[in-house]
Amino acid sequence: MDSQVFEFQAIDPSKPILVGGKAANLAALTRIAGINVPDGFCVSTEAFNNLIRTTPALGELIDQASLLTLNDRHQIGELSTSIRQLIAAITIPTELHTAISHMLSTFDPTTAFAIRSSATTEDSPTTSFAGQHDSYLNIIGEAAILKHIKLCWASLFTERTMIYRIQQRLDHRNPGLAVIIQTMVLAQVAGTMFTADPITANRTIVSIEASFGLGEALVSGRVNADTYRMQNGKRIATSITSKHLAIYPLATGGTREQPISTEQQRQPALNDAQIAQLEQIGRTIERHFGQPQDIEWCLADNTFYIVQSRPITTLYPIPEANDQSKHVYISVGHQQMMTDAIKPLGLSLWQLTAARPMVHAGGRLFVDIFADLASPIRRVNIINALGTADPLLKDALIKLIDRGDFIPALPDDSHSPTLSQPNSGEASLEFQSQIENDPTIVANLIKQSELALAQLKQGIVTQSESALCKFILKDIQQLKQYLTNPQSFGVIMTAMNAAAWLNQRMQQWLGETNAADTLSQSVSNNITSAMGLALLDVADLIRPYPAIIEYLTATNDQAFLDELAQFEGGEAVRKAIMNYLESYGMRCTGEIDITRPRWSEKPATLIPMLLNNLKSFEYGASQQKFEHGRQAALDKEQELLERLQQLPDGGQKAAATKRVIDLLRNLIGYREYPKYHIVSRYFVYKQALQKVADQLVQAKVLREPTDLDYLTFDELCSVLNHQTLDYQLINQRKAEYSHYQKLTPPRVMTSDGEIITGSYQRDQLPTGALVGLPVSAGVIEGRARVILTIEAAELEAGDILVTTFTDPSWTPLFVAIKGLVTEVGGLMTHGSVIAREYGLAAVVGVENATKLIQDGQQIRVDGTAGSIELL
Repeated sequence: MDSQVFEFQAIDPSKPILVGGKAANLAALTRIAGINVPDGFCVSTEAFNNLIRTTPALGELIDQASLLTLNDRHQIGELSTSIRQLIAAITIPTELHTAISHMLSTFDPTTAFAIRSSATTEDSPTTSFAGQHDSYLNIIGEAAILKHIKLCWASLFTERTMIYRIQQRLDHRNPGLAVIIQTMVLAQVAGTMFTADPITANRTIVSIEASFGLGEALVSGRVNADTYRMQNGKRIATSITSKHLAIYPLATGGTREQPISTEQQRQPALNDAQIAQLEQIGRTIERHFGQPQDIEWCLADNTFYIVQSRPITTLYPIPEANDQSKHVYISVGHQQMMTDAIKPLGLSLWQLTAARPMVHAGGRLFVDIFADLASPIRRVNIINALGTADPLLKDALIKLIDRGDFIPALPDDSHSPTLSQPNSGEASLEFQSQIENDPTIVANLIKQSELALAQLKQGIVTQSESALCKFILKDIQQLKQYLTNPQSFGVIMTAMNAAAWLNQRMQQWLGETNAADTLSQSVSNNITSAMGLALLDVADLIRPYPAIIEYLTATNDQAFLDELAQFEGGEAVRKAIMNYLESYGMRCTGEIDITRPRWSEKPATLIPMLLNNLKSFEYGASQQKFEHGRQAALDKEQELLERLQQLPDGGQKAAATKRVIDLLRNLIGYREYPKYHIVSRYFVYKQALQKVADQLVQAKVLREPTDLDYLTFDELCSVLNHQTLDYQLINQRKAEYSHYQKLTPPRVMTSDGEIITGSYQRDQLPTGALVGLPVSAGVIEGRARVILTIEAAELEAGDILVTTFTDPSWTPLFVAIKGLVTEVGGLMTHGSVIAREYGLAAVVGVENATKLIQDGQQIRVDGTAGSIELL
């Protein structure tokens, strides 16, 4: 048999590079007992590669396509047309023609075939390329088959496919294309089947769509389909649609649309036995491939045939569990304002640091709270605690509990504790403080942190390569002790409780909403807000030197600090930036991931922020902004105390309020410090590991220093001990990480893979307004700037920042804006804390905000009610 043509049974399913993903999967299906696959053969990718090699003009056009970007839409269209016309005009080489003729001779000359594309980039675990390449149905006769093989080849270079490859960063030369020639099934009914619910991602549900005639009408979206949802052998939902047309094959070849008779239009396409049989077929195929499948099937003479099966690449992965128990996973990233995918080293370091066990899936971390939800007391405590910061999370968990099908009912639900609501009765004067109102407590905690960090820096440089891992592990235990210090925890909880007490009491006593937001402005000891103001001071040093400003405007060179010496004032500016990096250079976007490049490693990240400060502010803005916030807080305090004095028991209420305000202002700034301490220690670890990585590169154990990022900490230690590394694992992890970056992590997910979504339970908001969590009071209008990366930030004073999430690294941008909108966040996440301190109106947790709000659009942000109006 020619090496360019293979029968299905002769294909090795583990080598899709030769036949493409679709054909490899069909070959695998032929090996599953009880699964019927229409007979056929495959023209391999080698045949098409030979065509490129022997047709220089074709290779030249493909090379031209490889130079194009998404901005070159016109050139993409022109090249697409030229490539496809050239392929259609080529004569199929004699050797290949002979091999195809030999295969066709084994079938009756009147046999009809489906001619289908099978690319090496499609139907893989990470990219489906679904619908990107062409297929042709009911093709009869050798000449027509050869013509349509070339049309399939040409479909590799349609405009949509070329654009898709550019988006996926795939080379136009790498994806080979095979062609499947498969006998047609003259189906009475055809459809699709997902072995996981495509809406909720629940892996226990099979979703089946069915319509009369060939499946082409259904997959192309031209007809409505009946829908059946099966779960563990039981039908849980059925939708019978009115089916007006179907596609049927013509005796002479090709297909035609045909109206469905009136009496048949509302008839179910499948009966109960057929639906149950399909579910079993789907589960059989899923077990064989080891993951949920998107399956195309057809029914002829009461026999089901499978014509395609591919992985469902859009499903969010489920954390691996060593048992069959139920689990409810909540996203760590939503709590940390970091929902990007994290590399394996970053995942494992954060797991080692965390106080509670964490699992990972899709490059993100999750905590299992099933046991908490199954316990009467713990259920109430955890939902109320989580719900205060993130109402969407709370609503999702309540929905899951109320369903009653996943979380077990409590022993006596009618007498179980209920989820708390804000107290509507008379407010108590008492505030139970865990910490005395002593400013030295915070100062001492910060000193302890600085001492521990100095000891770490001193100790780590003396460690040998073999001893480094043990040293870091020991230091992580000391870090965890610092993070669980009762006094440190007490400061944070007292400050948070003080803010809640003030908001509730001022609302009940004075009708004042979110009073603590203003009272929290310009407090002491907030390391994150100080970072933003300090960069204003750096900008002030640059301000007198136009040549330096011109240079910074034109460069993005990471070595720009070394170039500053050539300018007047350059050495002073360089020293100021270096001092800033000494204090804050361990920070970066997504800083909980140790593998992310820090500001000290990529100092040019600061340039856009410095230029924004130079453009938007006058000299001395740092002190002015801090003093403005401090005065606003003092004025609000004075106003509240005066109004309280006028109430019954006003003296007592004012005295109690004054005590709590003092606690808030003395302690709330420390809320940001533990995170700063974590990333400071992480940066010390990272610098030591980078030295080790450089040594491993010199020893030819590593190819690139950053390859260590794709190992867990334990695996990294093993590499250090044995000086060997399996690069197959590194390559696999890189491919997985690339896929994970495209996924959106859920807030709540069950061990069935079901994603539970919550909604805001709020009325009386403006019609059409976007809804989120109000975290910093105020109503402002302005220009929305939709910014996804710090490097892309171009802000002017008074803009409203709209982004996916913010962590402390975004704080320097906050000095230039007057409002904040994020897709992710909670009441006490970092962006919310800093928004309150800077006096910004802020709404977080606004789902799809970066898609629904246009860059440059005028919007109104109500940080008191939690709404955004598009003006």
